[in-house]
Amino acid sequence: MSYAENRVRVAPPLDQPMSEAELDARVGQTITAEGFGGVATMRLFADRLAPTCLSTDHPRYLSFIPCAPSDAAVMFDLVVGASSIYGGSWLEGAGAVYAENQALRWVADLAGMPPEAGGVFTPGGTIGNLSALVAARHTARRTAAVGVRPNRVAATAGAHSSIVSACDVMDAEFVGVPADEQWRLTGPNLRAVLEEHGPETFFAVVATCGTTNFGIIDDLASVAEVCREYGIWFHVDGAYGGAGLAAPSVRDLYTGIEHCDSFIVDPHKWLFAPFDCCALLYREPAEARAAHTQKAGYLDVLTEAPEWNPTDYSVGLTRRARGLPFWFSLAVNGTDAYEAAIEHTLDVARFAEEEVRRRPYLELVRGRDLSVVVFRRLGWSPADYTAWSDRMLAEEFAFVVPTTHEGETLARFAVVNPETSEADIIAILDTMA
Repeated sequence: MSYAENRVRVAPPLDQPMSEAELDARVGQTITAEGFGGVATMRLFADRLAPTCLSTDHPRYLSFIPCAPSDAAVMFDLVVGASSIYGGSWLEGAGAVYAENQALRWVADLAGMPPEAGGVFTPGGTIGNLSALVAARHTARRTAAVGVRPNRVAATAGAHSSIVSACDVMDAEFVGVPADEQWRLTGPNLRAVLEEHGPETFFAVVATCGTTNFGIIDDLASVAEVCREYGIWFHVDGAYGGAGLAAPSVRDLYTGIEHCDSFIVDPHKWLFAPFDCCALLYREPAEARAAHTQKAGYLDVLTEAPEWNPTDYSVGLTRRARGLPFWFSLAVNGTDAYEAAIEHTLDVARFAEEEVRRRPYLELVRGRDLSVVVFRRLGWSPADYTAWSDRMLAEEFAFVVPTTHEGETLARFAVVNPETSEADIIAILDTMA
């Protein structure tokens, strides 16, 4: 308890990884017949293991998509762990499911989904996307014409890797759609691909609101129109960027999301919850329940009950109440604080974009949609980017790994932490001079 409290009170250390050989020398065997006891084992973790794990909530951790949970969410994660709540059924966790559903309702309202929309918190975007696509395929095959077996998913190459992975797991075919000049999925390009392959062979179209690499939001309105035209399930992956729905300054970029059949957003990315937490929502939850409900004699007491059972809406049966830390943070801080925090990160990203534009040795690759800024250091080779990134991490100054696009190595900031400041941006960009 003392360690956890101190961890949220102090400025987080960045720390740095170690090799397995270094950990063997530093830590050694930890599982023994006699055991070390609680205090000694806690010290072993705090002094030897934790310093080799990067703090994703460090203000200069700007790689991948960071995680910056609020103090309230972190501390409530302790409560959830200590409470031994099974979060899969109303019968066993009514209060937890009730609270989680209120948090899901807030997200659904941001996306403009109807009052009957609902869903579940899954471990992350990969399981969220997979669960939505399983429901989409089940629905498509139930309503398909005789002899037709829809088995294709359409999305752009910019879609998250989990979409292709889900198709592999489902033995479905991923069909790429050419992006437009702004690197977005659009209705006209989607229509051409559907007509080429036969729209009846598709069970879902996946659009993205906030791609991982560039933060790009697809043309959701035109994609939704085409999906309605052909009767194809419209899924929106907002794992990272969906949180921007809470920011009035960028809300217009999401026009069309209100027509989605399913939607995900990861609160552990830009909604200040701890790992691991993905909000998965369905326009018509009954379709998901038909696809996901597991049936067995020992489950009859649950599956035949009218109450809301979260496990009916995603892959998996056993689940912790992983949405509760997010709910607690919303309840403690209020949604106005969430709006302000997200707007602040957008302001910092805007500042970073302006700093890149004004420095003669840097060049912006694409104007940002949200809080991801991708740029190049003129004259640098891939080895230069790697050496720069490695040096900053070795000094425990910042964690900014390079990315690639169309074969070119580039620098990239993902700003989702309200503690990241303009001074942090300046300090990092100065190291590239």
